[in-house]
Amino acid sequence: MQENGEVHSGFGHWLIRTLATMVVLFVVSFLTPGFSIRGLWSYLIAAVIIGILDYLVERVMKVDASPFGRGLKGFVIAALILYSAQFVVPNMRVTWIGAILGALAIGIIDAIFPGRTM
Repeated sequence: MQENGEVHSGFGHWLIRTLATMVVLFVVSFLTPGFSIRGLWSYLIAAVIIGILDYLVERVMKVDASPFGRGLKGFVIAALILYSAQFVVPNMRVTWIGAILGALAIGIIDAIFPGRTM
């Protein structure tokens, strides 16, 4: 994958993206009502599951699943990914409102700190 003239591939890029997603999920779970994750392993599992769901959505539907990637469609898909992840991740609870607010918070964090989290 190439962004801004830099090549991003392999395990190192995946690891950095997963760790960044974990940090963003921590911030979102701290600030967002209706969105909670408890435990370090749950953050790690959530980051991996969200990354896999994001990848699958992009490959199958050809839609960028980032909250502000494709307007309303990307925002709704990001909220659905967050909501769906709770069914696989232990100690993760997300309400519909929490998923919407979480997608909004992730979009804002992505806008402030460049780099792709979701």
